[in-house]
Amino acid sequence: MKKHIAVLPGDGVGPEIVTQARVILDAVSALFGHSFTYEEGLIGAAAIDETGDPYPQSTHDLCKKSDAILFGAIGDPRFDNDPSAKVRPEQGLLKMRKSLGLYANVRPIHTFASLLDASPLKREIVEGVDFVVVRELTGGIYFGEPRGRSDNRTRAFDTSVYTKEEILRVSRFAFELASKRRKKITVVDKANVLETSRLWRETIQEYAEQWKDIEVEYMFVDNASMQIIRRPSAFDVLLTENMFGDILTDEASVITGSIGMLPSASIGADTAIYEPIHGSYPQAAGKNTANPVGTILSVAMMLEYSFGLHREAAAVYRAVTRAIEDGHGTRDIRRDSPESTTEFGAAIARYIE
Repeated sequence: MKKHIAVLPGDGVGPEIVTQARVILDAVSALFGHSFTYEEGLIGAAAIDETGDPYPQSTHDLCKKSDAILFGAIGDPRFDNDPSAKVRPEQGLLKMRKSLGLYANVRPIHTFASLLDASPLKREIVEGVDFVVVRELTGGIYFGEPRGRSDNRTRAFDTSVYTKEEILRVSRFAFELASKRRKKITVVDKANVLETSRLWRETIQEYAEQWKDIEVEYMFVDNASMQIIRRPSAFDVLLTENMFGDILTDEASVITGSIGMLPSASIGADTAIYEPIHGSYPQAAGKNTANPVGTILSVAMMLEYSFGLHREAAAVYRAVTRAIEDGHGTRDIRRDSPESTTEFGAAIARYIE
C-alpha cells in the first residue's frame, strides 16, 4: 500500500514527537511492505512566524491532497501571555478543524497493566479501564457567533450554537463505534440548564430508537466529571459536545498516569488528523524528554481508521505495550533512569521490527 501523509509538526515538543511517529511508520512499512511518503506543512506559532497566518493556504492544500494528517502540537507562551494578540496559534487549529470538516474527535482512554501504579488513582479503580470519548469538534461555544467584547471591554460574550444535523452526524459515528465495542453510550450534557444540551438530548433520544441493542444513558457533565474518577471502568463510549469533551478528556488522561500517553483522531468525511491530546509543552521543547507514546498510538489509529490496516495497527499497540512492560519510558512514566524521547521511540520501533 502507498500512502501520502501530511506532517504538521507545529510548536513546542511537536517536532520531536512527530519525528518518533515517523520512525514507527517507517518500521511498519518495512515489516509489512508498505510505502509511506511524508510532506511537511506549517501550523500554529511556527506558521505565524513565517507567514503571519496560523493555518496558511499552503497547509490547507497539503492536507486536502494527503491520505491522512499527522499533527504534533500547537501553542506558544508568547501568545498565551499576551491576551491582546489578534492572531494566535490556536486559531490555526480551529480553522483547520472547521475548514476540513473534522466533526468527530475520538479519544481512547486505556490503561496499561504495567503502569497502573503511575496513576494518581487507586489501582483497583484504574485497572481494566477502556473507554472512548467521542467529542463533537466543529460546533458549540468555540465556533458560535456572536462573540467579542463590549466597546469599553468590560463585558465579554461567547455564543454556543448547535444544529440537529451537527448532533446527528457525530451521533452516527458514536453509535457505529459502540456497536463494535460493548454496546453502551453515555451522553454527557447539561440539559437541566442549557438549551443546546436539550437539543442534544432530544436529538439523540430520537436517533437511539434505531439502535435497540445499544444501551444509552444520559449524564450531566458535572456528574460525569466525578464518575470518570470514581468508576471509569463503567464507561464504554462517551458522546458529548465540543467544550465538555475538551475538558473531560484532559481530566481522563490522569487515569493512564500521564497525558503523554493518550492519542486522538479527528475524523471528517474526506480526511482525518491524528495527534496526541497534549499541548505543545513549551518548557520541554528541544530537551528530548517528551513522551512520544500519544503520538505513536495516534499513528496506530491512522493505520486502522484511515488505511484499514488492522494488523499493522495491532503491531504498534503490541510494541508500545511490550516496551512499557520491559521498563522503557520517558520521565513522566519511568522514575528511575528515564529514557529520552528518541530512545523511547527507538525502543518501540525495535519491538515492531
